[in-house]
Amino acid sequence: MPSLARRLVAEWLGTALLLAAVVGSGIMAQKLAGGNVALALLCNTISTGAILVVLILVFGPLSGAHFNPAVSLAFAQRGELTWRLAGLYMIAQIAGAIMGVWAAHVMFELPVLQSSLTQRTGAGQWFAEAVATFGLLLTIFGCAARTPATIPYAVGLYITSAYWFTASTSFANPAVTIARSLSDTFAGIAPGDVAAFVAAQLLGAAAAVTLSGWLWKQKAVAF
Repeated sequence: MPSLARRLVAEWLGTALLLAAVVGSGIMAQKLAGGNVALALLCNTISTGAILVVLILVFGPLSGAHFNPAVSLAFAQRGELTWRLAGLYMIAQIAGAIMGVWAAHVMFELPVLQSSLTQRTGAGQWFAEAVATFGLLLTIFGCAARTPATIPYAVGLYITSAYWFTASTSFANPAVTIARSLSDTFAGIAPGDVAAFVAAQLLGAAAAVTLSGWLWKQKAVAF
């Protein structure tokens, strides 16, 4: 089993690369789409779904490739990750997400320190975040129960789809949400809207844990 340090670095670096892809592709798409928001979102979607597959394949053997506090908390709630390690993962994920946003800003020669002005709020978007996170966790648990090798592809495809069928464009990740509030670009979210998004994500994750425990009975393994 990889050392704690290697696992935490994997979570930090993987989440950083994920956010660099999310924010960087959003900036590039906005530059090239000529004002066509649908085209920009499509470009942002493809990049995000593709990088998720790659990152989970690369870092999965080291840390499980959570890159998402909601996922780490869900595994802890199921008894498959210790609460201490889940907390350490969350710190690494949030720190990595912020670093990834800053890296994207540097690549595109934008001010590193920013605060988003893009408002994403309302009952529809909050419900969308709960649905997006619920579906993401069900995807992970369902694949893990029968065909673990398919998780990278299933997660990438699920997020690619959820970008379009959810009103919120499927953040589904508290670390991603926090970090995107620090980027006043295509992928941003106003800091004042973060708390409601995170609360909805955690509710969706909790619901997925409850349902998955009934749908796919499996022995818990503590990490």
